[in-house]
Amino acid sequence: MKTKTILQALATSAAILFVTQAAATETIVIKGSDTLGAKMVPQIAEAFKAQMAKKGVEVAFEIAAEGSSTGVASVIDGTAEIGMSSRDPKAKEVAKAKSKGVDMQTITVAKDGIALIVNESSPLTEIALEEIGMIFSGDVTDWSAITAQTGSISAYTRNTSSGTYAVFQKMAMSSRDYGSDTQKMAGNEQIASEVASNPNGIGYVGLAYINTPGVKVLPVDGAQPDAKGYPLARPLYYLTNGSKPLSPIAQEFIDFSLSAEGQKIVERVHFLSIN
Repeated sequence: MKTKTILQALATSAAILFVTQAAATETIVIKGSDTLGAKMVPQIAEAFKAQMAKKGVEVAFEIAAEGSSTGVASVIDGTAEIGMSSRDPKAKEVAKAKSKGVDMQTITVAKDGIALIVNESSPLTEIALEEIGMIFSGDVTDWSAITAQTGSISAYTRNTSSGTYAVFQKMAMSSRDYGSDTQKMAGNEQIASEVASNPNGIGYVGLAYINTPGVKVLPVDGAQPDAKGYPLARPLYYLTNGSKPLSPIAQEFIDFSLSAEGQKIVERVHFLSIN
């Protein structure tokens, strides 16, 4: 009788252990770009979690949207399986990765156009790439230089850890230095908010942030930011370490992001699908 009781207890313990293991949460750590990480990736993550829950798999995400430089660094130091970047990795970053045995890989998950926004009260209806360069480099500091509007220009930029900061500097400013009076913001939402509240404001944001109330988008050289041939178009990346395989759950998440369902979410947040 005692032996039977012991066997029953062991069987119960084994069953509890099996259930606990089956219900264990799979965690995916993703770090990097605010452009991807503030809206798009969290929404893809929620849809992925719901899909996996139907299969009996519980998934948790740790998403830190602190800039593309953080995304690159996190893949190099192994603190994230997936990085997010709105720019190409720099040559020195790739070299550093190689020195640590990391093969930096980029996976294009969406396409974006860096949109120029002004306050909705601005008389501007479009802007030239040359004018953008003059404004953000500090060559032009008053609106009267390019429009009938007068007043000191408040130019809002991303901070130096941002991939958008670097891409914009290269594509819109011919790699010139930003003007000393430009105001650095932590993210797209902050730039849009500042421009919406400042009649003299101008800034740049990803496509997912152009519908902020109080701002309007300026075509650049006659092209809208979602148009083919837009001069400030760029890809948005996931970053991974090609030197070692991803965990199965991280690979499934990337595959989901690139699937038709994932790309519908990309479009829903107003980025452009890769398909």
